[in-house]
Amino acid sequence: MPYATLGFDVRDRVATVTVNRPDKLNALNDATIADLDAAIGEVIARDDVGGAIVTGAGAKAFVAGADIAELATQGPLDGRARARAGQAAFSRIERSPKPVIAAVNGFALGGGCELAMACHIRIASATAQFGLPEVTLGIAPGYGGTQRLPRLVGKGRALQLMLTGERIDAAEAHRIGLVNKVTAPEELMATAEAMMRQILARGPVAVAACIDAATRGLDTTLEDGMRIEADHFGLLASTADMREGMQAFLEKRAPRFTGR
Repeated sequence: MPYATLGFDVRDRVATVTVNRPDKLNALNDATIADLDAAIGEVIARDDVGGAIVTGAGAKAFVAGADIAELATQGPLDGRARARAGQAAFSRIERSPKPVIAAVNGFALGGGCELAMACHIRIASATAQFGLPEVTLGIAPGYGGTQRLPRLVGKGRALQLMLTGERIDAAEAHRIGLVNKVTAPEELMATAEAMMRQILARGPVAVAACIDAATRGLDTTLEDGMRIEADHFGLLASTADMREGMQAFLEKRAPRFTGR
């Protein structure tokens, strides 16, 4: 379906979701949040889509933050409602059983950094910059940043970034574990697509199980996380994909997974 603030293109089972407000450096307004929520729902629902790459239009920004024109007029109740809407949309990305890769092509600040963190994998252009500068505006992150950043880079480093509002470049983001890989700007989308196609060549039920176990396991005890893993391990043994994967290995050929 068409989206007012996003590009949505599908090619050979890969959906490219492009935040398309370049005149605003792709800042997230309420309409964009709603479109992102709907777009990831479409990715999950469509049988012809195996995964998604999220990026920003133009050369300057992935998403430069939230739309300050909207935030400037909010009160306590609508501020909380706005945060909950953003959190719900980004959690839907995080819980997607299909892989989502952020191709970070420029500024990923505030809500843009939060969007990238909600994706399963982050690949950054060497020119990208990351940060949660909300404190410089007298506010705090509202779309999951205070929770996801410590889980990715540790509490101390996360608090340093949030309390100072400082920006870091792609190399530093990679060093601290915020980014999985850094590429030359002209290679960004090809690198993201190559990784996505590597994932799509694997068993889709197994990929979904890995995403679910890792995501839910972080929110529980180690013992409960182990139970989640064991449940998936047992359920996967009932799939045609497991039988195909094992047989292909024994026959020394590429597997032909069907997602069943």
